[in-house]
Amino acid sequence: MQLKEYQKEVASVEKVWLKSYPPGVPVEINPDAYHSLVEIFDISCQRFRDKPAFYNFGTTLTYGQMNEYSHHIAAYFQQKLKLKKGDRIALMLPNILQYPVMLFGALRAGLVVINVNPLYTAAELTFQLNNAGVMAIITLENFANTVQKALPQITSLKHIIITRIGDLLPRPKAWAMHFVLKYIQRKIPKYTLPNAISFHDVLAEGRKLSFVHVPLINSDIAFLQYTGGTTGVPKGAILTHRNIIANLMQAEAWFKSILVEGQEIIITALPLYHIFSLTANGLFFTKIGGLNILITNPRDIPSMVKEMKKFKFTAITGVNTLFNALIKNPDFKLLDFSRLRLALGGGMAVQRSVAETWQEITKAPLLEAYGLTETSPCVTINPPDLLAYNGSIGLPVSSTDICILDDDGKELPFNEGGELAVKGPQVMSGYWQNPEETAKVFTKDGWLLTGDVALVDDKGFVRLLERKKDMILVSGFNVYPNEIENILAKVPGVREVAVVGIPDEHSGEIVKAFIVKDNPELTAEEVIAYAHEHLTPYKVPKQVEFREELPKTNVGKILRRVLRDKAK
Repeated sequence: MQLKEYQKEVASVEKVWLKSYPPGVPVEINPDAYHSLVEIFDISCQRFRDKPAFYNFGTTLTYGQMNEYSHHIAAYFQQKLKLKKGDRIALMLPNILQYPVMLFGALRAGLVVINVNPLYTAAELTFQLNNAGVMAIITLENFANTVQKALPQITSLKHIIITRIGDLLPRPKAWAMHFVLKYIQRKIPKYTLPNAISFHDVLAEGRKLSFVHVPLINSDIAFLQYTGGTTGVPKGAILTHRNIIANLMQAEAWFKSILVEGQEIIITALPLYHIFSLTANGLFFTKIGGLNILITNPRDIPSMVKEMKKFKFTAITGVNTLFNALIKNPDFKLLDFSRLRLALGGGMAVQRSVAETWQEITKAPLLEAYGLTETSPCVTINPPDLLAYNGSIGLPVSSTDICILDDDGKELPFNEGGELAVKGPQVMSGYWQNPEETAKVFTKDGWLLTGDVALVDDKGFVRLLERKKDMILVSGFNVYPNEIENILAKVPGVREVAVVGIPDEHSGEIVKAFIVKDNPELTAEEVIAYAHEHLTPYKVPKQVEFREELPKTNVGKILRRVLRDKAK
């Protein structure tokens, strides 16, 4: 291609996606429309005061109750714990009612929220709390033993609040749940934290105290959201109120044609401490007056389906592994999908076979979206009027720019794979107290480098090819695991599949597939034969290993790195 032709084609890539926007979706949103997330929450509590906001284990909190509880908790933080604006507080909770209550209480008090995976080890917890300079933590009693183990090494922590899973449920049910968990299932390890404060005391004492309004501006930090723990030392992405507000308004602009304020019911199975669920479910659906159905243990698919059966839900978010598990559950197929308007997949690639089966069962397309912790998280979403799965991660949302860069940082034209780079009001300012890592992910002209290989077609749709570090190089050819996994997922008898590259003295790398099978009779030879029918020879797995399960993150994303490391 001649230089002038190349430059012309690259220039035409710029914002070509706007021509594919659904009717009524604005080119730009105003991220400065609100001062803070607290302002948005206050508006929702006033507008939807008597409507249900969060449901868990048979108990529902209204927006009015959420408003009341969050004021009491914020007052306790101020008056009893002497926490001030900008202090950091950690939430180490699964999807239970205490999570949103504590979240909005902390934000109302002007605190910076640090979301913590409750399954962290003591060493992981120690690093994160020390790195963030956390002064207070609330944890579920089930994980208090981990806090106890980490406590001697944590330098900044002054206050520990402990809650039981049923603390916001009716007392007979709460007592019964605690008894079963502690004495029958033995899921509450012994711990000794003599200075810990109970959640009940926080709420009861906070009710007697006066809350002092905290002035917030949208440049204030709302979250330090940690990421990178599966690939190296975790880093805290600095997400301001403005970053999150931008993403909420981008989502609202995108979905306003299919969602109705005050009438939506979303299934929240992904943990709220994960950025996808936090923003897309907990915060966005609160903004529009929706009801979040909190699923505490999404790994228990039968119990999750029983909860879903109680509602004519209108929306659900998840990762491919969750959707795959649901469609394989016979009772899921019997649910009422008559009001389902939005099924959104993210966090990992959605496989075509899963998306197509989902739509056959529910009659609603499974829309794929893409984002990062560093982008609050959403960057691209497929149009809500999409009729069927299209294999793309969608179009850049309003006020978002993207480009595709080669290894030298030069912008690439249509349909050429390179690193996806992003600009927009939802992009973080950097990593907490880590200028070196911040410098690695931003170009000199302000593009955030995602680490993902993608291309943009001539209509502006983005197609995610692979994580740069997951790409396999076979005899000089680029091989993308997502493509192979999509094919192998169609093999009869395959439940889950992951593909990695392993070293080979002849071709540099070869493709190895790890499979969890439904059919115990399935053989490696059958898998390889199927791959030969649908893939060019260098993409065909040379090795197939069957496993009982695949390693996953807390949200169900398959950890290829773990498989790759063990296969070497």
